Amino acid sequence: MGSCHHDHSSDSANESDHSGTLHHHGLTSAGQFDSVSDARLLWSVLLNQFLTVAQVVAGIFSGSVALLSDAAHNFSDANSLLIAYIARRIARKKANQRYTFGYRRAELIGATINLTLLAVVGCYLIYEAIHRFFAPQPIVGWLMAVAAAIALIVDIGTALLLWAMSKGSLNVRAAFIHNLVDAAGSVAVLIGAAAVIYLDWLWVDALLTLLIAAYILYQVWQMLPEATRILMEGAPANFHFDEMLADLSKIDGVSGIHHVHLWELDESHRALEAHVVIEPTRYEDLEHIKRLIKTYLTDEHNIRHSTLEFEFSGASDCHDSDGNLIDGDCL
Repeated sequence: MGSCHHDHSSDSANESDHSGTLHHHGLTSAGQFDSVSDARLLWSVLLNQFLTVAQVVAGIFSGSVALLSDAAHNFSDANSLLIAYIARRIARKKANQRYTFGYRRAELIGATINLTLLAVVGCYLIYEAIHRFFAPQPIVGWLMAVAAAIALIVDIGTALLLWAMSKGSLNVRAAFIHNLVDAAGSVAVLIGAAAVIYLDWLWVDALLTLLIAAYILYQVWQMLPEATRILMEGAPANFHFDEMLADLSKIDGVSGIHHVHLWELDESHRALEAHVVIEPTRYEDLEHIKRLIKTYLTDEHNIRHSTLEFEFSGASDCHDSDGNLIDGDCL
């Protein structure tokens, strides 16, 4: 049996954020608010939390389920901003012996909790809206209108807070656009309030509730599986795994590659570990081959944290199917 050579290499210390532009409907803010000051971000959180409370109170007293639906949506937005704020504070803590990768998943865990709560609320709102179609309830139209107007003002105010910091940041600009979409939802509720006041169309409230709740559940349906995948350390979505292995095998000096594990630390950081087989005669080229592999992983797949273990061809039977060393003679 030939001898095995092990070279464990990781560039995590030099890891940098290479994430592309993310939109507001991503799973987490993922650095989206990096250019927004803590104070400005906190004010956005407080404004949206105030709006949520105001809409819930108005929804209960006016009898409008549409207001409660809009409150649920704004509650989700407020939580997203709050999670971004808390995660930013946590992320400043350095990696340690207990959390060697740092605290990147703090925001992801918060987003998962937020999405789960949102799914429960969305299902309840759909049930309530359908019930209202068959058994309409009295609605205080003017209170519904006032609450919708306040929501519109807060949505615009939040958008302006973010827009003021968006110069040079496409991500924050995307958050600004999302707040305009929220404002459009408030306008829809305002129009619904007018229909209730002047036309006595109580069914409009139930219809708006269904539309808003459906939008909420659509967001959950898109993002919750992604959260589960990352927490389960799955490979990035739509990643061409076989294509990557084929490209790595074509690198000069690489005879084979196996025991490949690929996962995401969060939405913008990927990690990989693998066993690379080289010919014994290429021993002196090992560092050069390693650099070629790492450059390919970084440039082509945005994998900036990689741990590579090298073996000589003919000695791959030193490991079992999980990559564990089974023969001490291979050392």
